[in-house]
Amino acid sequence: MSDHLSALEPSLDAFSQGRLGLHELATQWREAARQHQPTLPARYLDVLDRVLSQLESSALFTEESCSFSQADMLSALRDWLHKARALGAH
Repeated sequence: MSDHLSALEPSLDAFSQGRLGLHELATQWREAARQHQPTLPARYLDVLDRVLSQLESSALFTEESCSFSQADMLSALRDWLHKARALGAH
């Protein structure tokens, strides 16, 4: 087993505090999800990619002109992380 998900929660805090860029955040999350053992179900990878893509798109717009907020996307990532980690606990 190789838990690559444990390091992800601190990356959200680092991003929120401006210590980690969006590109680095997205790369870390995608790599960790791909490398995690046991392998995550494909639907988890699909959902993660969709949320990260929305987050990356939101960076191109101001908060007011974007249909979803970065805070909502970060919350969605936290939810995804908790559910993905729960898979390994069973």
